[in-house]
Amino acid sequence: MTADDTIAARKTVCVTGAGGFIASWIVKLLLERGYNVRGTVRNPEDPKNDHLRAIEGANERLVLCKANLLDADDLRAAINGCEGIFHTASPVTDDPELMVEPAVEGTRKVILAAAEAGVRRVVFTSSVGAVTMDPKRGADVVVDESCWSDLEFCKQTKNWYCYGKAVAEQKAWELAGEMGVDLVVVNPVLVMGPLLQPQVNASIMHVVKYLDGSAKTYANAVQAYVDVRDVAEAQIRVYESPSASGRYLCAESVLHREDVVRILAKLFPQYPIPLKCSDEINPRKKPYKFSNKKLKDLGIEFITVKQSLYDTIKNLQQKGHLPVIS
Repeated sequence: MTADDTIAARKTVCVTGAGGFIASWIVKLLLERGYNVRGTVRNPEDPKNDHLRAIEGANERLVLCKANLLDADDLRAAINGCEGIFHTASPVTDDPELMVEPAVEGTRKVILAAAEAGVRRVVFTSSVGAVTMDPKRGADVVVDESCWSDLEFCKQTKNWYCYGKAVAEQKAWELAGEMGVDLVVVNPVLVMGPLLQPQVNASIMHVVKYLDGSAKTYANAVQAYVDVRDVAEAQIRVYESPSASGRYLCAESVLHREDVVRILAKLFPQYPIPLKCSDEINPRKKPYKFSNKKLKDLGIEFITVKQSLYDTIKNLQQKGHLPVIS
């Protein structure tokens, strides 16, 4: 253990929604660095959280706290005494009732609890959904931390996930400013990579459908990708860096769906990967330009999409979510 690890071992931080895809990796990296971690989950005794207890160091330095994101008392109990907070808990749905209020109100309660507890810094996991949903953005515009999604456009297109994440982030910035809370935000794009939790989450299903035979075609669409290990590392880098401030776009590359399925077909030709586009009439969508300079300046070296996809599929095979076909 290094001197830095010894210092970290005396520090306690809270990770909300600790059992989730990104949060589980944050917990893992924090424990590896010697932090004491309080993870909020709905039910600490639920076997679906056993993967957290299996992480090295969990027996000594991880406490799972029962907490409902909308219960201020639960959050205060988990956060009091913590030096920092990693707020990752959020619904992932396009149902407006299940998405908007929990995302916005849950974030508000976390910021209030952080102010009351006097934490050093809050790192909030927002989303690219709060950044890119803007039909007025020109093709030559480089998407970076200055970009915000158009809320009216999100409502018109009924993209309630992006709407909820954008409103939650805006409210977090407003309230953090009012309460004097040091807030830093990470905006990940679609997250790939190996699972720590037992269940397959929504972003990984984006890839599974191309290997299990359920998708017969791919869409004429573009998507930005990043590995979950880089997202977790980014969260800790912005937490630990005294100079970190503002938003951090967390993306490795933007690919057309055709590029993704061709990578998968080359890596795993034994699966029924669709190589036909569902839209053969309209021009092929072009990837947008983006900047991840802020995170690179903090030392993040992004895992390539190809490597991330390979690691994702191997992990899904190991966990029994995909058959191993020779």
